[in-house]
Amino acid sequence: MSPEFHKELERQRGYLVRVARLQLRDPALAEDVVQDTLTAALTAQEGFTGKSSVKTWLTGILKHKIVDAIRRKQREPVAVSTLDEEADLEDFEGLFKASGAWQAPPAEWGDPEQALARREFFDIMELCMEKLPANTARVFLMREVMELESDEICKELRITANNLWVILYRARMTLRECLEQKWFAAGSSRG
Repeated sequence: MSPEFHKELERQRGYLVRVARLQLRDPALAEDVVQDTLTAALTAQEGFTGKSSVKTWLTGILKHKIVDAIRRKQREPVAVSTLDEEADLEDFEGLFKASGAWQAPPAEWGDPEQALARREFFDIMELCMEKLPANTARVFLMREVMELESDEICKELRITANNLWVILYRARMTLRECLEQKWFAAGSSRG
């Protein structure tokens, strides 16, 4: 094992633990899943081609470990009242005119591929994710990062498809607003 690779795994450990804790809501299980992820990465080190960043590669491994843990773990259902509170769309009414058009259209985001190539973007995205309500972030990660099917998420969280849609909408709108403020609005100064 190269010392540089081992150091990179250690640098990414905190990020992996945060993602696992958010998804699993069980600190001990999250630590176990991250340990399994790092063990798998060490075992498969020779298979890492460098076509993606180590962080992206580890996140892919972690995603599969979390999905396996969710499917194995039998736990109490998430409190529906908490998810219902996070699914309230009234907070976004001010974003739209009565006709349904935007009050202020979304800001120009520039070249998304260039933004994605920059590490800073992911730091801001992570900051924005941390500002989401816990269950909203969990649902968003299950759908968009872990790529679970909607019916699987609904079954796991014991929510309706409509609640899922509302929670995902809320997450996307909140992330959009945060990214516009913290990344895209400041984009001209990043040149």
